[in-house]
Amino acid sequence: MRDANITDRGIINIAMVEDDKTVREGLQMLLGGSQGFSCIGSYSNAEDAISEIPERKPDVVLMDINLPGMNGIDCISTLKEREKKMLFIMLTVFEDTEAIFTSLAAGASGYLLKNTSPAKLIESIKDVVHGGSPMSSEIARKVVDSFQQAPADKSQDLYGLTKREEEVLSFLAKGYLYKEIAVQMLSLIHI
Repeated sequence: MRDANITDRGIINIAMVEDDKTVREGLQMLLGGSQGFSCIGSYSNAEDAISEIPERKPDVVLMDINLPGMNGIDCISTLKEREKKMLFIMLTVFEDTEAIFTSLAAGASGYLLKNTSPAKLIESIKDVVHGGSPMSSEIARKVVDSFQQAPADKSQDLYGLTKREEEVLSFLAKGYLYKEIAVQMLSLIHI
């Protein structure tokens, strides 16, 4: 499990990619002042993040979508190809369904809005390290609504996802941990 080394160290190493200097500095202060967290990298653009993050090997990367140059979704996709086990939480102002699903498909394990409280952000980082997929409640509602409004023609893929991927995403939207999803998916196979 991903969190074994973190538990041994007692510290969750965080990197962030955020172009707004004020937000970036605020996050650094929050994480630097929170026990059990260390900010090991802070980047204002995707290009710098891509060149440095793989060397630093953070446990979690907080990623903004709207960056100068390459956007945060493409940055996650590029980093995920190189560092498959790296965890990403999208931290953004974008609430549209396309941004949510594209981010999750690119490799984000969580999706939070920037108005998330500091306590909830800290809790969400711990959650993602322990196998969860944190989402702001507004985002989880959009994911659930999206599934409830799925096309009547079930042969048509929702956002190009397979039926199995749709089931997993549905469990994530309901707040299940990866372990819990695995148990649920196994029980569906045996039905």
